Amino acid sequence: MTAALRICLIASSRFPIAEPFAGGLEAHTHSLASELMRRGHEVTLFAAPGSDPGLGVTEIDVEPFSSSPAARADVGARPEQWMREHHAYLKLMLDLSRNPGRYDIVHNNSLHHLPVAMAEATGLPFVTTLHTPPVPWLESAAMLASPSLTYASVSRHTARAWSHVVDSAVIRNGVDTSRWMPGPGGGSAIWFGRLVPEKAPHLAIRAAHEAGVSIDLAGPILDQSYFDAEIAPLLDDRTRYIGHLRHEQLMRAVGRASVSVVTPDWDEPYGLVAAESLASGTPVAAFARGGVPEIVDERSGRLAAPGDVAGLGKAMIEAAQLSRDEARHRAVTSCSLERMVDDYELLYDVMIESEIAA
Repeated sequence: MTAALRICLIASSRFPIAEPFAGGLEAHTHSLASELMRRGHEVTLFAAPGSDPGLGVTEIDVEPFSSSPAARADVGARPEQWMREHHAYLKLMLDLSRNPGRYDIVHNNSLHHLPVAMAEATGLPFVTTLHTPPVPWLESAAMLASPSLTYASVSRHTARAWSHVVDSAVIRNGVDTSRWMPGPGGGSAIWFGRLVPEKAPHLAIRAAHEAGVSIDLAGPILDQSYFDAEIAPLLDDRTRYIGHLRHEQLMRAVGRASVSVVTPDWDEPYGLVAAESLASGTPVAAFARGGVPEIVDERSGRLAAPGDVAGLGKAMIEAAQLSRDEARHRAVTSCSLERMVDDYELLYDVMIESEIAA
């Protein structure tokens, strides 16, 4: 058992860690912080203002920043949002380097390059979880950072994608199976997540039409023009957008669904919605892209070739006939929050022992 640690958990400076979550990364960070606290660790969270006070963590404030008129007048000036994020992470990393004794370990869940680039300066065991494929600014930071840094990937797929830059331990994201409880099923199909082109909810709607089943969509509209052009024209009595739901509402909606549809139009690093669906006892029909095939097995769902709408429609029909108990079993044994945090505690132990030995 890992001794209680003082952990600095770095999250997004843009989106608060609070319901309704902006996306899977925010939901993941909330679950991770909650479970670490439950196990007796002292967690300090770096996140956007407005994060859930119920977490019981100490929030590191993100100081507001606005460029001076002289800086804004520079023809090469970056957008104010970019500068605010840069300022927030720069301040955090400088504070960590000046006060290393405050923490035993730093766990970086952000997608920003500065925590990776400046990790060595903190003098602390520092792990970064890779939640995305290699993106230019993060790849550049990892290439130039100390080779002694530790990385974890959320799937074997993501670890392979980063293998030309860094080696990483595979620690799959977990869902809280004590909150995501089995539902009765039998209702419409459901698609949930951020309504953006790369998640392709429009393909889920078309697949539902192919299968002759009704479908509900839930999640934040982060690209209004995409929603207006590709989603709104397809809505009718059997195809409903039910809004950006709070967690309890979403869990009930997923538990009532007969099948959950996952339609990544990119190489999804993990596929948290698939794991959440299985925890609800709801089988999954999905495109076989990214990390999703590592979550869904033949007893808990059906996979279709990426972009194959007709194939996905068939997968929806077949998946809806699968055992909800088997779907739940898959989540409990392979996708649980407890398993994920067990793995991170083991990694923390190895990192701290290596630091002491050095």
